[in-house]
Amino acid sequence: MNAREDNFEADKPAREALTCRQQKEAYENNKLFKWLARQVGQAIGDFNMIENGDRVMVCLSGGKDNYAMLDILMRLRERTPIDFEIVAVNLDQKQPGFPEHVLLEYLSKLGIPFHIENQDTYSIVKRLVPEGKTTCSLCSRLRRSILYRVAGELGVTKIALGHYRDDILQTLLLNIFYGGKLKDMPPKLQADDGKSIVIRPLA
Repeated sequence: MNAREDNFEADKPAREALTCRQQKEAYENNKLFKWLARQVGQAIGDFNMIENGDRVMVCLSGGKDNYAMLDILMRLRERTPIDFEIVAVNLDQKQPGFPEHVLLEYLSKLGIPFHIENQDTYSIVKRLVPEGKTTCSLCSRLRRSILYRVAGELGVTKIALGHYRDDILQTLLLNIFYGGKLKDMPPKLQADDGKSIVIRPLA
């Protein structure tokens, strides 16, 4: 037995331990995914979010919640009796330092229709909002109006957003403490434009 074979045999326990750890991680990840998919499927059913013939625009900002929503909806589309289409949409708002190539490469590999809308809302917000003031409100309004327009151009029937339960609870508390009203983000609602229907499958 040469030195290379000796090293191979010596490393065998470490390789077996690594394989065992990888198998455990894969098992836990699969268990988590099944739980998430079951929760999303229940939410979709409870609120009648997706119906036969729907064309669902899945909005992606690049966050893990959006990636998870897209992955789950793609899997559910394969396994459920509901016949619906998916088109992934990203709004590139030209935020400095945003790695725009990452999402483009990811979507290109998935084999689903996607659209990247380029709109420099960042410059608009910086121009209109005084230094030190929060930009969230204006940025959100601009983003919504653009997404509603894109939804119409793409012929979608539902707009899927990646808000999950924590987001909904935080919105409720913010509205209570700062707005003096009981208002949260509903799982399904008619959009501001009166045409689109917004859904939140992760609710």
